[in-house]
Amino acid sequence: MGIQQTDRLGRATFHHIEPRIGVRPTEREIRWLKHIERHGPQSSEFLFELTRDTHRCKDTALRDMQKLRAGGYLRLPRQQRATERAEFQSYIYDLTKQSQDYLKSLGIAEKTIRPTGHWWHAYAISAVTSTLDTRARRRGREFIPAHKILERNGAELGIPIGGKWIIPDQLFAVRYADGFRAFLLEVDRATEPLRSSHARKSLIQSVDLYAEMFARDLHRRHYGLKSSTAVLYVFTNPSRLAVFQRMVQERAGPLTGRFLCKALPERLTWESLDELHQRPWLTGGGQEVAGL
Repeated sequence: MGIQQTDRLGRATFHHIEPRIGVRPTEREIRWLKHIERHGPQSSEFLFELTRDTHRCKDTALRDMQKLRAGGYLRLPRQQRATERAEFQSYIYDLTKQSQDYLKSLGIAEKTIRPTGHWWHAYAISAVTSTLDTRARRRGREFIPAHKILERNGAELGIPIGGKWIIPDQLFAVRYADGFRAFLLEVDRATEPLRSSHARKSLIQSVDLYAEMFARDLHRRHYGLKSSTAVLYVFTNPSRLAVFQRMVQERAGPLTGRFLCKALPERLTWESLDELHQRPWLTGGGQEVAGL
């Protein structure tokens, strides 16, 4: 039996959409493509919210995303179908080679630092940073992505520390009215041990390396940063967040305020992440810090 090409109402399905010839992205749709280029795969919700300042009709936005998909500019990564009740979730879109070539033809393509590794881990990272980016714009702040920071020193994302490397899941900065602040992001999906006597990466090793990085100002020299910097840990398991705070208190000493943490919502929707960003962060010492 072949792949179902339409649903009962004759609409496109996840697996098939009728190709359309001659599609050319509009100015708003180019903003969507650039947002995906910057952050990684994006939910249709996040793309709609990105341009809601100029286009407030969600139904029209969703049809236009389908148009871009039919025109070969967007694709639906198959990994998103592995979630529970995936058919009721918003589509998650990514760029195609055609859209990447199109951005190059316009002279606006950039060599961005998109999340890598396990697909769902990468998507969680992109969801956190993209919603922060959109919220920053709405509040008159500037979100500065990793590739713009790394250009300063021609640096790599990873920082060498005493024969080891600390490689954050993502790096970004925010320009506020009173200056800049940089952030290294770690999304913890509870796939690494809390402690390990072997070479395998563990949460306690991560805390130790970041504490050494801050103590020796290695991030400033490596990235060429002058602004204050913090590392953000976002946990899918709230119990690990509590363990993390105890680790930081025991091992980071006076640097506990440089470690900020939150629990990630179970469902990565715009509403849940917007609420997450509004809540204060917790330092390793348990103090509350205003949201970004």
